[in-house]
Parts: sequence; C-alpha cells; structure tokens
Amino acid sequence: MTGPVDPSFAARALDLAHAALSRRGAPPELPSRLLVVDVERQRAVWLEHGAAKALWPVSTAEAGIGGAEGSYRTPPGWHRVHRLIGEGAEQGSVFVSREPTGEMWRGEARDDDLILTRILTLDGLEEGVNRGPGHDSLERYIYLHGTNHERLLGRPVSHGCVRLSNADISCLSAEMREGDYVLIAEPVDFVIPDPRGPGRFHYAGLGGSGMSALAQFQAMMGGRVSGSDRAFDRGERPELRMQLQRLGIEIMPQDGSGVTEDCAALVLSTAVEEQVPDVVAARAKTIPIVHRSELLGHFVASYRTVAVSGTSGKSTVTAMIFEILEGAGRDPSVITGGDLRLLQARGLPGNAFAGSSDLLVVEADESDGSLVRYAPAVGVILNLQRDHKEMEEVASMFAALRARCREALVVGEDENLDALAGGAFRFGFGPRAGIRGVNVELASSGSSFVVDEITFALPAPGRHNVANALAAIAAAAALDVPLADMVAPLASFQGVGRRFQTVGAARGVAVVDDFAHNADKIAAALGTAKLNAARVLAIYQPHGYGPTRFLRQDFVDTFTRELRGDDRLWMLEVFYAGGTAARDFSAADIVGEIARNGVKAEFAPSRAWLAARIAEEARAGDMVLVMGARDPSLTDLAREIVAKLDRSGSKAR
Repeated sequence: MTGPVDPSFAARALDLAHAALSRRGAPPELPSRLLVVDVERQRAVWLEHGAAKALWPVSTAEAGIGGAEGSYRTPPGWHRVHRLIGEGAEQGSVFVSREPTGEMWRGEARDDDLILTRILTLDGLEEGVNRGPGHDSLERYIYLHGTNHERLLGRPVSHGCVRLSNADISCLSAEMREGDYVLIAEPVDFVIPDPRGPGRFHYAGLGGSGMSALAQFQAMMGGRVSGSDRAFDRGERPELRMQLQRLGIEIMPQDGSGVTEDCAALVLSTAVEEQVPDVVAARAKTIPIVHRSELLGHFVASYRTVAVSGTSGKSTVTAMIFEILEGAGRDPSVITGGDLRLLQARGLPGNAFAGSSDLLVVEADESDGSLVRYAPAVGVILNLQRDHKEMEEVASMFAALRARCREALVVGEDENLDALAGGAFRFGFGPRAGIRGVNVELASSGSSFVVDEITFALPAPGRHNVANALAAIAAAAALDVPLADMVAPLASFQGVGRRFQTVGAARGVAVVDDFAHNADKIAAALGTAKLNAARVLAIYQPHGYGPTRFLRQDFVDTFTRELRGDDRLWMLEVFYAGGTAARDFSAADIVGEIARNGVKAEFAPSRAWLAARIAEEARAGDMVLVMGARDPSLTDLAREIVAKLDRSGSKAR
C-alpha cells in the first residue's frame, strides 16, 4: 500500500462514490471495499469502510468514456471484479488473451501496448451502460492491468482498459478480491459558486501561501472571504493576520464555527486533513468543498492568464512578468507562491494582487499535479529537473499543460524540453532560442544582457536570473508587449522574498536568505554567492522527510561539487511539519556523507549553537547563505545570525 492519501483526492473519491449511488445498478449503500477510478484526475483511490487507504495514478481511454463495443472507450459506472488473473506472477510478466506467455518486460522502451503483471477483469452492473449486448465490459475485455507505458500514467492514453504501473497493480491485486466493487467515475462539470457573488468563501488553512493568495485575490475582486488557520489560533503570524484583515478577510477559529449557512464554499488545500472541524462542518451541512487548485483553475480560465511552470524559478519569473506588465501600463493581476517585494512595499503580504485588466499571472506548481487542470492563454515551461517527482512524471504534466494553452507557449532551450517546444517561443542563450540573451555580463549586484539589440539591466545577480528574465520577456512578448517597454520594469525589478535576499551585514559579513531546496536551486544560490564573497558559509535545512529521502543523493553530489575548499556547510535537522512520514534518518547522516567527500561540513544540533558557531567562524569578506523551503522562521534565523555577529565584535583574519 502507499502512504497517506492526499485528503483532496480522498474527499473527492467519497463524493463521487456517494453521488454514484443513484446510478442504475448501484449497490444499496457505500460498499465497504471499493476502488474509485477518478477519470477526470486519472487516479484510482482504494476505500475501505469509507476511508481512503491508497492512491495510484492510472490511464483510462484516450478516446474518452463510453460503453459501446468497438468504441475504444473506458466504460463508466459500477462494476465488480469478476476474476483475478496472474497471482504470483513476476512483475513484468506478459499476458495475451488473459494467459501468461512466459515473456517478461524489463522496463525497455516498446511501442506496442502490453498487458502485464496482473489482470482484474470487470463485470458491469449497469444494463445498457457496461452490461448487456453491445455494452458488456466482460465481452469487451475491459481490465485493470499493468502497462509498459508507465511514464504516461496520469493522463488518458489507453484503448479502453484502466492501466496502472506494474508495482501498483501488484499492490492493488493483493488488496482486492473477486466480487469487490469498482466505480469508474465519469468526469463531471463541477460548478464553482461565483467568487464575486453574495456567498462567503471560507478558507481552511488560510495562512498557507497558496491559500492566502487566493483569499486575497478574491477579496480584492470584491468577494466575501473568511478563513481559519491553526497558526492564527496559536497567536502566531500576527503581521499576516493583520494584513488579511485589512483586506476585509474575517479570521475565525478553526473549530467549524466559520462554516455556517451563509458560506457558499469551503476552500481547502492538500495540507488540510479530513478531520479538521471546518471540513467536518462543511460535510454535515452539505456545503460545497473546493480544492485550492480547482479555484485557481477557475480564475485561470476566467482571465487571459499566463501560467508559469517549471522546476526552478517559477516565483521569480511570475514576479518579473507581473512587474513588466504593470510597468508597461497593462494593470495585471497576480497569484503566486512567493512574496513580491513590490507588493510588500504597498502593505500587502506580497503573493497576490487584483488589477483592473483581464491579464492574470499565476505560478503553476507541479508538486501536487494540479497544473494539468489549468487552461491558460499563455503557458510557460521554464525547465525540467528532479524535485518533488521523477522527471518523466513532470514531463507528462507539462505535456498536458501544453495541450491546454489557448494562445501561446513559452519553453526553455534545454534539450529535455525539446518534445514540448514545437511552435513555442523558446528562450535562452543558444542559437535555438528565439528570445536569446547575448553579451551577458554578470556582476555581484546584478547583470546586463542584450536581446534583439536592446540592452537590459537586471538588479538580480546570477546567470539563472538572466534566464528567468528571458523567460519573462518571452511571455510578455507573447502578449504583444514591445521589448522597449520591458527595459525599465526589469531595471527596477524588486524581486521576491527569500530569493537571495540580503537580510543584513555585520563585521563585514553579509547574511543572505534563500528559498533554495533542490539540487539545481542550491547550485544556483551557491554560484551567485561565490560571485559576491571570497568564502561561503552555507546553511541548509532540508524540508520534509519524503522529499529529502527522494533527493538525498542529489544533495550530497551538489554540495560536494559546488563548495570550494575554504567554504563551509552546516546542515540543520530535517524540517518536520507533521504527518505520518517515516523519520528514519537524520540530516546528520547526510552531512556525514558530504564530509567524507572532503567538504568541511558539520551537523548543527540547534539554531542557537549554529549562530554561535557562525559568529566564531566568520571573517570579513564572508557570506552566510541560509537556504531552505517551507519554514518561514528561516528568515528569523538569518536575522539572529546578523545580531550574533554584531554582538560578537570584530574578528581578525
């Protein structure tokens, strides 16, 4: 079985199952053992006694949903497992006509469509839909089965069956029995209440950056907004609370009291658990529950939207596009995950703004898979690297985004994006880029470069930020903004909080705060630091045990490669935000591996110890670089280090 199931998928599967009880052929009540195939989200959720136990990506038919013989469509509705085939077979075993051939698939690329590992045949229960002459799922040989096209899972590509990865079909077949129910849930048109209407939207987990951005945007549009957050209940983050209240957002306790009859919808994110009182109250009162990505998707579709995706640089490029459009007089809106300093200077949190035009710039995150739901006017795909997921899975999401772009696509010049780049605006430094940066000059305080004989100055240092600016220029050009109108906005670009942000300096030592959290972002931050300092004193706090486990070797390789002989590294313990992730290793283990490669690296047992150690070690000309994601208190650590340096007095070289 897999780990904890995303609450939004779990809640949706239950909603789909309850709604389907009205279908002809449905069981009299929710079955105690049920697999829900969510066709719209291309996921299968295994439910036992109404609780989600596992979640797997699937592929249903490329031709869509339908039960007619010869349609190559996946039949909708209620089924029962008729037969389990292949028990005990080795993973990758090839079947033909439901019989093992003795052939094995070992992961090699093949164009043919193999049926692998296990087969669960399906007996339809809905006459004229998936049962009876011309529509019978058994007669049509509709299965759940393993596939050799695992990299395509998560989008519809099959010829009618429901495909899973070979590991997942083995796991599923170990759980299911003959006679268990399977619901293939057709896509439904989910109508989101009008965010500008009289009904109030209540946000559970309002303090999260994605949630607070949506709430601010809705409030600025004139909608009624309230919200709750456990951090606010504990008296934490008073500045954010005050900023939200100034926008007319009512803050309520997270005890369910905010979910009353005047509430048009409850908005939640993946981080909000099913047992949170607001969620319980919404279900009891049958108030619509809207996932954060669904609401963002609604805004994306309602505006002429630029959606910025990619593994690295999304927040910065989103900010650059917004500032270019605003500086060019287009009065745009923005919804993003980072805090724009331009907006913070106006007394706002910084991650949202509602302008008066139809232009909207959004950060489209691939980490939860939600970007496949967006249909923007202009899509931007910056890069493809290992971060939250394997690159093949993210590439599949980028392909889905590309297919949904209404006007134009902007794509980076990296070779691993070539398959997505047909007909796109490409940006970069090489000859294949249409928006091409030449005569690039990098300095500690910023950069300059030329595009089509127009010179740009950028106050953000680092070659990666020049690439970010080229992406923003390409996106603005797709919206018909003249290059000349982009020069001044980029020259005065204010930047994004925690993106190589100088917090302070003391004793000739600068302290910089940065959001870097995967290998490429860490390498970019260290590269920029080396432009600015004789010696880098790097601090890194890994975030989340799952992501850190996934990227562990990347961290070892990156710090080993990027840190010079005189540089230093301290690693804090993995940031744990709660949940059921196995905490079966320590950051000290990772530090040990890095140190064995010859890097001067230490584990930091506490922040107080670390601040004292930095004050002892630092000398004039050094830069302290604090890196890590998700934990807003890292900025407080950076300030604490500045104060400790200041108090400790001068240190001789």
